[in-house]
Amino acid sequence: MPFILLRRCTVVNNTIAVTMGDPAGIGPEIIIKALSEGELAGAPAVVVGCLQTLQRIQALRIAPMVELKPIQRVSEARFAPGVINIIDEALEDPAALIPGKVQSQAGDLAYRCVKRATELAMAGEVKAIATAPLNKEALHLAGHLYPGHTELLAHLTNSRDYAMVLYTDKLKVIHVSTHIALRKFLDTLNAERIETVVAMADTFLRRVGYQQPRIAVAGVNPHAGENGLFGDEEITIVSPAIAAVKQRGIDVYGPCPPDTVFLQAYEGQYDMVVAMYHDQGHIPLKLLGFYDGVNITAGLPFIRTSADHGTAFDIAWTGKAKSESMAISIQLATQLA
Repeated sequence: MPFILLRRCTVVNNTIAVTMGDPAGIGPEIIIKALSEGELAGAPAVVVGCLQTLQRIQALRIAPMVELKPIQRVSEARFAPGVINIIDEALEDPAALIPGKVQSQAGDLAYRCVKRATELAMAGEVKAIATAPLNKEALHLAGHLYPGHTELLAHLTNSRDYAMVLYTDKLKVIHVSTHIALRKFLDTLNAERIETVVAMADTFLRRVGYQQPRIAVAGVNPHAGENGLFGDEEITIVSPAIAAVKQRGIDVYGPCPPDTVFLQAYEGQYDMVVAMYHDQGHIPLKLLGFYDGVNITAGLPFIRTSADHGTAFDIAWTGKAKSESMAISIQLATQLA
């Protein structure tokens, strides 16, 4: 049976951490919304973030009014509807934070929240992490030179083999590469990486309930190269990698034409698609599941999920942000924990 999202979060010994992300974005708002309404009210989650920023959001009356309960340790958390437990990771100057603007202190806070949550997970105090979106420019402005959450978490956990998974109920995508230039991707593409990602896809799908996962591998070139007419990467790199993982008993298909394989997966022919590069996988998934998509990092020593959208500075602190993706990412982290 495929994975089914939690309807009620009742297992309180599987606590997860929720990181604030960039406090100048929609992260604080969607966290309060997600943890105060419906099925997630009273969920076993502790928020790692700036308490004063969350209080400012509440003062604006753009999110439900709840008790923001500061705690020093996860063991102090009290899970009940109307209560959100906060491990305070304070901004350098909370009063100076400007909503919707790229700021060094906001990027630094986003980094520190992820670092603190990772420490909690590695110590076994939380079983998974759900992350609100950060802003890469702010992160870099603060001196933390990572392309995004995935690479930051890999560094903090010393993880060598990892991959980004985009997850919706009807379409699931895992990426061979993500935050690198397209030209660099072509120069560095290799069969070993493809084999590793296909194996991670199989392991991940089995973990979330697929007994016999069917995995499709997208080609690199138009029409998957058309037998070398539009490029030979499928012949020299992708096909040998697929053959190698088939010998390991993995049910894998391809290389498949990229312009059709995502629709085939969406309609149920495959359980996951291996995308070669960032936009190849992100565009179809965000088109079909922008509001309910979840970002998962496969290959870490703990579960990490994330809302599959950005900081949305243009609507930050206005009450317009939708919390569905954040809520689903918290539900999924709790289930997998």
